Amino acid sequence: MSRIGAVVLAAGQGKRMQSKVAKQFLELDGRPLITYALEAFEKSRVDEIILVTGADEITYCEEAIVKAFGFSKVKAVVAGGKERYHSVYEGLKALDGEEKPDYVLIHDGARPLISNAVIERAVEGAVKYQACVAGMPVKDTIKVSDENGFAAGTPDRSRLWQIQTPQAFGYPLIYKAYETIMSQPEYQEKITDDAMVVETVTKHPVKLIEGDYRNIKVTTPEDLTAARAFLSEVHR
Repeated sequence: MSRIGAVVLAAGQGKRMQSKVAKQFLELDGRPLITYALEAFEKSRVDEIILVTGADEITYCEEAIVKAFGFSKVKAVVAGGKERYHSVYEGLKALDGEEKPDYVLIHDGARPLISNAVIERAVEGAVKYQACVAGMPVKDTIKVSDENGFAAGTPDRSRLWQIQTPQAFGYPLIYKAYETIMSQPEYQEKITDDAMVVETVTKHPVKLIEGDYRNIKVTTPEDLTAARAFLSEVHR
């Protein structure tokens, strides 16, 4: 039986939320937002979870999140880094023990509406393809701008996807890729997600799998309002 690990990221500052509280700890229907993602992975087939947060928030996460909500699969809370890829690397290193996973799912803790169905598809995609990302086809027409803010092109919408998390990989593949970018700074420019790490370093193809339009990332106050609305639909 394959062993599945998960890295849940909660180290962002959330400046666009216009709040003194980091977005992942904002209250969503009476609970810290991060608890929803952790609960989804706790109830899934994932064997082990690493929670990555700010160095100053480790104790809070251990006591007020992991212990208070009984997340038994969270094996460690570790400090992240300056950029997202630093935080992911710290999470991957925390999984590198005697029982290292065969596959790992990497998820933004600011996406509270992750479902077990999407987690299952991510695991299955990792097993079959070694690298996959959740996403959904875009609904709107996309324009490419020039340096002056004028429309410079319109890509074919039928081939555009809005990328989400989790992003799932064979653990040896993603760990080696991250080791490479951490040791070679030239790879670090413009890295925005884990798929780019794999694409840039290993050239391994990344499969797009079906996510969920409700699997939004809470980045602005408007996103928090949308997340509350989606939660009310789920709990009807």
